[in-house]
Amino acid sequence: MTNPEAPARRPAHTALRAEFRRGIAPWTGPAVALTLLVPLWGKAPQWQGSWGETQTQLHLASALLAGPLVAAAACWQGGREHRGRTADLLLSVPRSRLAQVTTAATPVVLWAAAGYLFALTVAFAATAPYTGAGSPSVSIVAADLGFLLSIGFVGFVVGRLVRWRLIAPVLAVCAYVGLGFPGYLDSATRFLSPAHEVSLDGSVPVWWYAPVLVTWTGCIAVTALLAYAARRRHLAVVPLVLAIAAGTLVVHTGADLFRDDPAMARRVCSKAGPGTPQICLNASDSPILPQVSEALAGMFSRLEGVPGAPARYVDSQSRPKDGEAGLAHVTRGWGITRNRLTDPRRYASDTALGLVNRDCQAGPRDKDRKKEAERMVRTADAVQSWLTGEDSPGFPNSRYLARLKAMPDADRKAWLGRFLATPQRCTPSEVPVL
Repeated sequence: MTNPEAPARRPAHTALRAEFRRGIAPWTGPAVALTLLVPLWGKAPQWQGSWGETQTQLHLASALLAGPLVAAAACWQGGREHRGRTADLLLSVPRSRLAQVTTAATPVVLWAAAGYLFALTVAFAATAPYTGAGSPSVSIVAADLGFLLSIGFVGFVVGRLVRWRLIAPVLAVCAYVGLGFPGYLDSATRFLSPAHEVSLDGSVPVWWYAPVLVTWTGCIAVTALLAYAARRRHLAVVPLVLAIAAGTLVVHTGADLFRDDPAMARRVCSKAGPGTPQICLNASDSPILPQVSEALAGMFSRLEGVPGAPARYVDSQSRPKDGEAGLAHVTRGWGITRNRLTDPRRYASDTALGLVNRDCQAGPRDKDRKKEAERMVRTADAVQSWLTGEDSPGFPNSRYLARLKAMPDADRKAWLGRFLATPQRCTPSEVPVL
């Protein structure tokens, strides 16, 4: 038995398939993918190995780069009847204006979504082999997708309303400025912008983040569609009210939209042994734990047997307690690249500097006191150089380092114990000097 609804559906399906295959729609997907992947790949050392940093970079690129591109492509699609002078023919089509708009705009936004998902897959595949902890946020992906779909429909409506041929590039520029400008504001309204810069390295969105953000951006798009194409345009008030409610919730919540990621608070520690202190790193940096141990092996061997030497070293995000010392601060793209320490010697030197450095204010201007303070600084530099086994770049051929090397081993260990026992002292008379 023939379905009586089939003749009515077939033309719509045929038109939709045609829209997917011709015009600017098929080019939108590859354009979005390239727009996201090219800048991402240029910053790959900064995000590979961290789910949070990967999504932070992808989120910003999606909003500030892909968003204006999708708006411009949909706007160009919306204005094709005006350019071809066939707008009057739409009046003779039996389908409603709303059906015509959705049929013409849907291929563009779906191709854009496909381009985003392809870039997302490539970025996740590139960072997955180097991750130490955590997982990607589905909420961020849903919010980014919702934004790209929404701005595409808004751009299409603008293309239908404005007949100027240059409206597409102008709309892209306006979208870029409009999305980026709220980031310079101090008020909580900046969180309404999908391009608001958030640090996802160590934080995750609240559970209702995606539904509210999708409601905020999606209802704006639905309002524009209904106000332009619906027979009963007053129905646009409903999504407008929902958008206002979602936006109000976002502004009211503000920075609390994100909370600390429990997975990032976890610490991974090495096994302590005779003469080998324990090393504890953030879980996300756990893959470099063997390299850190190797980089600090020389310093640990020199500190073996020193009274009061730290028994544990913790990452820069933790506050050292009694018997602990801080490790050098490194970030991806500079100190760490694809789970490799880019400069192990520098890492060991910075860790030793943190062990001997004293955060002292400028001392008195008395000449004798200045000499004592300078001697304390040169002593700390000599200890740092001896711990790393390298000459000091600041004080080459240092007499203080020569004195430290010339000490008998037992005397040197005892002296180092007294030196490390006064980490907070800044008075020269209270700090052992060479």
